[in-house]
Formats: sequence, C-alpha cells, structure tokens
Amino acid sequence: MIKSLWMILLSVSIALMALPSQSSTLKDSLNDGQHVLMIRHADAPGFSDPPNLKIGDCSTQRNLGERGRKQAQALGVWLKQQGIDSADVLSSAWCRCVDTATLLAKGPVTVAPALGSFFRNMSDAESQTQALRNLLAQRLKSSASNAKTKKPLILVTHQVNISAYTGGFVGQGDIILVKVDGRGHYVSHQMVPAPTSN
Repeated sequence: MIKSLWMILLSVSIALMALPSQSSTLKDSLNDGQHVLMIRHADAPGFSDPPNLKIGDCSTQRNLGERGRKQAQALGVWLKQQGIDSADVLSSAWCRCVDTATLLAKGPVTVAPALGSFFRNMSDAESQTQALRNLLAQRLKSSASNAKTKKPLILVTHQVNISAYTGGFVGQGDIILVKVDGRGHYVSHQMVPAPTSN
C-alpha cells in the first residue's frame, strides 16, 4: 500500500516537472519546439452530429452557436494578449472546428485529417491517435528546421481526440498546453485558464 502510494506520488512529481515553469509564458512554451496548444471546438449546441453527416456540408453538422462564436473570438483576443499574434493553425474538417480555428484570427487554417472526430467509430481511436502523433512529429521537426518562420502550433479538434491523446477531459472551448516528445508522443499537459464569453 505504502509502495503504491509512493509510486503514485513519484509519477505525479515527474509529470509536474515536465510542465513549463511558473515563470515561463505561454508564448515561450509554444516556441520551445516541445509544446502545442490543443483546443476543443467552441460551444456547439446539441450532442454528436445528425445521422446524415457529410464532411464539407455544414448544414448536416452540429455547428457553433452564437455563444460559441463569441467564445472563439474571445479566445483569439486572449491569445493576442499572451503575445501570440499568429500561429500555425490546424483543424479537424468538421465545421465547428474550422469555424473555431478561423475565429481565433491567428492566420490561415489548414484542415488535418488526423484531427477528425472518431466519435461515431471509437474503434478508430488508436489509428487516429497514431496519425496525430505522426502529424505532431512532422510539424515540430519542420518548425525546428525553419527557425525564421517558426510559429506556435495550435490544433483545434474534438473531445474524443484530446482525451485519447492526453487522457484528459476538456469541455467545449477549453484549451490545454501539451508537451510532446520528438516522435509526437504525449509527455504531459496542463489546462490553460482561458477567458469565458457572456
């Protein structure tokens, strides 16, 4: 029992040491080549998508509501206040993610299949998560080799994707700072307190 408790405390301590220090800013962390910002799409009323879901056709999907649009815009303003004026922004193809990513106003949005939801087919969780690891490894390596054009990496995706990759749960519009290794594997994460919209 004592040994198990000791192992848990040791694991927590190691995880906390892997997080950026209190004196480190969000911008510093995102520019170190080891961290990415993952955002769950902003508020989209309802649950899941209609049965006739078609990627690329927003009328067949669950979309951002007015609160979600304000939430995404407020997050973009907050990121600017943290010194993040532009970023390499990747998004799931789902309209609520693309719209969230666009409303951040941090630059062009690139759709990345590795960020697509697997909510309807949970058996795809491991293959999608591996695709995400590959994407992160490639993007961070590319960013490191082009120091002059280096930008923070922001991923806008779904709760299932974030949970499968980090083991953590996020609500709509929540953001987490994730530390990854050179192969794109998860190391640690921390919730980032972001603004809420009224």
